[in-house]
Amino acid sequence: MPNTGAAPPIDSYFVCATPRTGSSLLLGLLESTRVAGRPQAYFREPDEPLWAERWGLRSAAGYDDYVRAALAAGRTANGVFGAKLMWGTLDHVVAKLGAVHPDLAGRDVALLERAFGRTGFVYLRRDDVLAQAVSWLRAEQTGTWYVGGNGEIGGATRSGREPGYDADGIRALVEEIREHNAAWEEWFASQGVRPYPVRYEDLEADLAGVTRRILGFLGLDLPEGQTIEPRHRRQSDGLNAAWIERYRRESD
Repeated sequence: MPNTGAAPPIDSYFVCATPRTGSSLLLGLLESTRVAGRPQAYFREPDEPLWAERWGLRSAAGYDDYVRAALAAGRTANGVFGAKLMWGTLDHVVAKLGAVHPDLAGRDVALLERAFGRTGFVYLRRDDVLAQAVSWLRAEQTGTWYVGGNGEIGGATRSGREPGYDADGIRALVEEIREHNAAWEEWFASQGVRPYPVRYEDLEADLAGVTRRILGFLGLDLPEGQTIEPRHRRQSDGLNAAWIERYRRESD
């Protein structure tokens, strides 16, 4: 049930995902509530120098300084922080935190809670892995990972080549998605974490309803009169559908 007290029952939460599961869409929806932080992919390793520059961090700043700056940027007025973690990002974050807090090295959840306080986890995945792989391949080729948004670092400017069908590339991404999903599930089990599960297909069908249910899991109340609104636009089109149909036909 949503929390009715003055203080939220969590300090932070992470949306745990793989690429092309609607994670940017979900982050924008959560931000629009004004109580679930300003979640972004703050800890994607190639983007950390860009975030640090935006926040005015000195080049000699340590990872603890970086985390404090992320917390300041990603909190809403109620003190709740949100961020996104892809599978490969998790290893990077806990390794960096382990160097800052060596007494907790190897204890992933304890490290996250030392840095981020009481922490919740939302696990976002997509049932249609083939559609996910096609979307991933197209984003890699074109360099366009989302349309719209609100302050993300990179990923919205078309910088790649024209999209082209690549069966081997799709097949490899299908396998990678399955491996990363299995890795997330193994990590949750090994750490004793019970994340709130979200299906991309459910999110796409009911943006506001799924967002409200996540708030309930986190123990947060949507402010009276506040609307839940997407900040990103759908990218999938007839080309995605044509690639999916061709891949299935050629794989029979």
